[in-house]
Amino acid sequence: MTRVRNDYVLYGAIGVAAIAAPFVFPSFQIQLSFLWLMILFAMTWDIMGGQMGYNSFGNILYFGVGMYVSAVVQVGLFYDVAAYTSAAGANIQSFTPSQFLWGLALGMPVAGLAAAVLAAVLGAGMLGLRGHYFAIGTLGLGILAAELAGAWDYIGAGSGMVPPLFPDGLGSRPRFFYFVLFGIVVAAFFTLRWLYSGRFGLAINAIRDDEDKAEAMGLHTRRYKTVAWGVSAFFLGLAGGPVGAMIGFIDPRDTAFAGTTWGVFMVLMAILGGKGTIWGPVIGATIFHVTQELFWTFLLGWQRVAMGALIVLIVVFFPQGIMGWLRERMPERFGHRVEDSPAGPGD
Repeated sequence: MTRVRNDYVLYGAIGVAAIAAPFVFPSFQIQLSFLWLMILFAMTWDIMGGQMGYNSFGNILYFGVGMYVSAVVQVGLFYDVAAYTSAAGANIQSFTPSQFLWGLALGMPVAGLAAAVLAAVLGAGMLGLRGHYFAIGTLGLGILAAELAGAWDYIGAGSGMVPPLFPDGLGSRPRFFYFVLFGIVVAAFFTLRWLYSGRFGLAINAIRDDEDKAEAMGLHTRRYKTVAWGVSAFFLGLAGGPVGAMIGFIDPRDTAFAGTTWGVFMVLMAILGGKGTIWGPVIGATIFHVTQELFWTFLLGWQRVAMGALIVLIVVFFPQGIMGWLRERMPERFGHRVEDSPAGPGD
């Protein structure tokens, strides 16, 4: 009961701090919104890379798909999409608050489902690969998606796409998207916490530890791998819509399918916090994002050099992540190994 009570206290404290943050720090609402996005990136990558041992470098694919699908749904409800994108939205009047909200409310779940379906389709072929073959294959998917989006006139091709802009009648734009992304992260966190605590979590951990033995014991590994990738894709697709609207412009290479930035950050944040844990990606994403913002503020001109050095430090000195480091030094608080458990009466 004590642990459950402590969990409730922790969740309550984080919830109160998260709700108060945009009011206490109004000048940093956009940065705080991107913090939730970074946390979502790390958590969704960890489903495959940490919990299941399948290191993907192409999860950004589902984020970009969600961004485009949501924008197309938002525009298509009220205007002709081809005409809208051909003029970069210049010949279309502003969306009313009602149109914007209805479009986003429909576009987000459609985007999430589209990303999940795409993950299931791609999983039929990609999830037969293992190890570095899977990693390289997923990397190619992200690059391919960026090139296809950059050549497809219907969604603006290389000129990009302007999603429906946030209308004035809805209040603070940064605060609106802050709470939308906060809600998505809360939903993702508790969904993953529930999945990891049951049969699904045991199954994907068994795949990570020894997939051949798991198959030999009758586990349908392909099914679990597909579901895991689908869950990751759903939440990434769900977040694509509000992020595209928050930024105000969708570029196929630098925004939607930004594999060299956001795609890499997903992996690094999960590693920094500790792969295969529920809190590791949250901690890693928070530290990484805050550090990145400090670099951009105080090391302007050298920020990319500093980010490169940070990446090297993470890989070299934190291979187990912060949670792994804490588990080694405080196993009684952060988990212990089976062999460290005291022997039972019959042993």
